[in-house]
Amino acid sequence: MANLDEIGGWLDDEFPRLVERYDVPGAAIAVSVAGEVADAAAGVLSRATGVEATTDSVFQIGSITKVWTTTLAMQLADEGALDPDAPVRRYLPDFRVARDSEAITVRQLMCHTAGFEGDLFTDTGRGDDCVEKYVPTLAGTAQLFPPGEMFSYNNAGFVVLGRIVEVLRDKPFDRCLHDHLATPLGLTHFATCADEAILHRAAVGHLPEGRPAPVWGLARSNGPAGSQLAMRPRDLLAFANLHQSGGTAPDGTALLSAASVKAMRERQVGLPPLGLMGTHWGLGWELYDWPDGTVIGHDGGTIGQAAFLRIVPDRDVAIALLTNGGDPIGLHTEVYGHLLRELAGIELPPLPVPPAAPEPFDAARYLGTYSSEVADLTVTQDDDGRVWLDQRPKGVLADLSSAERGELVRLDDDVLIPLTPAHGVHLPHVFLGDDGDGRARFLHTGRATRRSR
Repeated sequence: MANLDEIGGWLDDEFPRLVERYDVPGAAIAVSVAGEVADAAAGVLSRATGVEATTDSVFQIGSITKVWTTTLAMQLADEGALDPDAPVRRYLPDFRVARDSEAITVRQLMCHTAGFEGDLFTDTGRGDDCVEKYVPTLAGTAQLFPPGEMFSYNNAGFVVLGRIVEVLRDKPFDRCLHDHLATPLGLTHFATCADEAILHRAAVGHLPEGRPAPVWGLARSNGPAGSQLAMRPRDLLAFANLHQSGGTAPDGTALLSAASVKAMRERQVGLPPLGLMGTHWGLGWELYDWPDGTVIGHDGGTIGQAAFLRIVPDRDVAIALLTNGGDPIGLHTEVYGHLLRELAGIELPPLPVPPAAPEPFDAARYLGTYSSEVADLTVTQDDDGRVWLDQRPKGVLADLSSAERGELVRLDDDVLIPLTPAHGVHLPHVFLGDDGDGRARFLHTGRATRRSR
C-alpha cells in the first residue's frame, strides 16, 4: 500500500494533468489517511475571470449535504428529541403529500424510501424562513409508491428532514449547520449560501459547452438537500473524519454517538443495478458493497459543479474531490481508481457499457411515457426494431437543459442502456414492476419515474 507522502507526490504530479485531460475548468482534492491529509488543486475557478483554484478554494458539495442533514437529525436522536421511526407528522403536523402522509417516517426520508415525487425545486425566497415555506408546497405531490416499498432518490424528502431539524432546534437550517457541525469541527472555509461563499475564493460552475453557468446555485429553500453548501475539500474531510472517529470532534467533543455513526452505515434498502450509484443506501450514506471491500460515500451535483466523497472505514481512508465542470465522471473514475487501489487495495468496479454487438429484442414491456415533475421520458421502437428514448425536460430543468434522443440496447433482463454516453456515462435504465397489462410500471434511473401512458 502507498503511504500519504507517495500519494501527495502523485497528486502534485498527476492531478493537474488529469484535470486538463478531462477538460475540467478547476478542481481540488484532499486525501486523508488515519487523520493526516494531503491536498492539491488545479485549473481555474471561472473561465471568465481566470482566477486559479487553490486548496483553500470553496466548491459546492451538492447532495453530499444530505449526509450533513442526516447527521444533524441523528444528533437530535442522540439527545432523545427525535425518533427516526416516528411519523414525520409527529414533528411537522401539517406535512402533506397526495396520500400516505401519515404513514411516512423520518427514517424513510433519510434513506429515500418515502415514495413521493422528489425533484421539486420550488423557490420560496432567500430568507431564513425559506425551508419552512417550502414544506407546504408539497401538498398534493404525487405518491409514486407506498412508503418503504423501494428506493427512489428524493431531494424534497431531505428538505422535509431539514425542516424537522429546524423545528426541534428552533433555528434556521443554515444556523444549525454552523452551530452543530461547522463550528465544533473547526471548519474555516465553509459557506452555507452565496453570501458566505463570496468571502472565500469560490468556484463557479460551468455548463457542458464550457462557459460559466448564469447563476451560482439552486434555490436556498432546497438547502437541506444540497442546493448551496460549499467548502474546501480539507473541510469536507474534517466532516468525514467525524464519522471515522466514532462521532468525536478533533478536540475530543462527542458530536455524534458511536451508535448513530454505526446506524447511518447500516443497509436500509437495496438499489437496482444503476452503475455509478451504490449497491445499497444507509441513513444519509450511499453504500458500495464491492468485491474488494465496503466503501461509503455520496456524490453531489449542482449547476455545473460536481462533488465526490468516499470513505473506506476499514482502512481509515477518505477522499474528497470537488470540480466545476467538464467531464467530472471521467476525472473521478481515474483519480479514485488510482487512490482506492493504492491506499485501500480496492479496485473500482468498471462502469457498465453497451454490449459490443447488441442483439434485437422485444421492447413491448418498456414502451410508453414515464413522467415526473422535471421530465417526460418516452420509449419507442421503430420498424427496424431499434429502441429510442426521448427525454423532454420541464419545470425548473427546462431552462437548464434541452430535449435529447438516444438509442437504448439491452444490457440485462429489464435493464436497457444508452448506446451513446451522456456526460461520459452509459446510465442503465431499469424497468420495474407491472402496470397490470404486462408493461413496466417504473423506469428507474436512480429516481423511480412512473408510467403516465
